[in-house]
Amino acid sequence: MIKQLISILSITLTMVFTTPVWAEDLTDVETIINQATLAAYYRGEDGRSEARMLIEDAQGRKQQRQFTILRRDHEDGGDQQFLVAFSRPADVRDTVFLVEKHAKTDDDRWLYLPGLDLVKRISAGDKRTSFVGSNYFYEDVSGRNPDEDNHQLIETTEEHYLVENTPKDANSVEFGRYQVWIEKISMLPVKIEYYDSSDKLYRRVEVLATEDVQGIPTVTKSRVSDLISGASTTMEFRFIRYDLGMESSVFTERSLRNPPRQWLKRPQPL
Repeated sequence: MIKQLISILSITLTMVFTTPVWAEDLTDVETIINQATLAAYYRGEDGRSEARMLIEDAQGRKQQRQFTILRRDHEDGGDQQFLVAFSRPADVRDTVFLVEKHAKTDDDRWLYLPGLDLVKRISAGDKRTSFVGSNYFYEDVSGRNPDEDNHQLIETTEEHYLVENTPKDANSVEFGRYQVWIEKISMLPVKIEYYDSSDKLYRRVEVLATEDVQGIPTVTKSRVSDLISGASTTMEFRFIRYDLGMESSVFTERSLRNPPRQWLKRPQPL
């Protein structure tokens, strides 16, 4: 009897740990977009990471940037605060980028230029311009508001949802449409392709690596490619940590000239 029980238990455990559990595919595109936005930009109540950026032009010439990103959420899917503080190279050291991201209105963005001791307000029209000379845009850092686009579910595969997005205000952006591949398991957007007004593919954003950090699927390496010029920017994320308990006071204009050193300091290993 004991041997039979052990055998039954063994078979049961084998089934539990080897049989995949399939959830039903999502069919509502707004639900897919909302879940992807939460997965990409609202992990934990706050977070920090250190980024290494490699910018490479079509001739193979390279530039590097290194910075720390701090983030705090007011609520999931709602307003957020971002602070990006640069440490390398010397010509961008102490440059700080601050964002008050608003779910229903245009974001507020500031850039502190230490060489000029100048705080520059970045207008809403500048959000799709180069972020510190890279192929990333300002909007790539803090995310695009889903309400600015119309969304259509194009295809559902075994691994991804493919969603096509068109801007509600075509004059506010440089693209005509863009497609996003969203990984089903993590709901992370893993590839984005942008088409211009002539429907020519000209820009690609892709995730190159992900890791589980504190139980949260997290992008650790991504790349933006300018398919017209041949230039690209690769970004790696390290020393990632969530739920640190940062206060809203960390993300004020005062932090542009006096960055919050305690949060920029590399955390102790978990």
